[in-house]
Amino acid sequence: MNLHHINIKAPAALMEAEKQFFCEVLGLHEGYRPDFPGQGYWLYCGDQPIVHLSLSERHAGNEREGYLDHVAFQTTDLRDLLQRLDKAGIDYSTSHVSQLGMTQIFLRSPTTTGIEVNCLDAPT
Repeated sequence: MNLHHINIKAPAALMEAEKQFFCEVLGLHEGYRPDFPGQGYWLYCGDQPIVHLSLSERHAGNEREGYLDHVAFQTTDLRDLLQRLDKAGIDYSTSHVSQLGMTQIFLRSPTTTGIEVNCLDAPT
């Protein structure tokens, strides 16, 4: 089994900010979305729509308690990601997992969704 996509529901203005964040900061791009009722976007990594954004005026934060902490992505260009985060003024923290040879970046999207981005160290 593979993870297919995540879906984030938000009011119109926040959904637009979320789209801008995922496209401009994390490097996804808007692509085909079936003609579903209601507004929304499918954001792609390559040819896969991995983030779905859906309009919902009823969601002002998460009205149910839950345990989902964050979603994680993987990149190959850590320097570029950090430059985009800095340019956008987005707060983040980093951690290096030497046993895995990986650097992790932790941040929050405009809807306060927890985001982790992993980057394997470049071979020496």
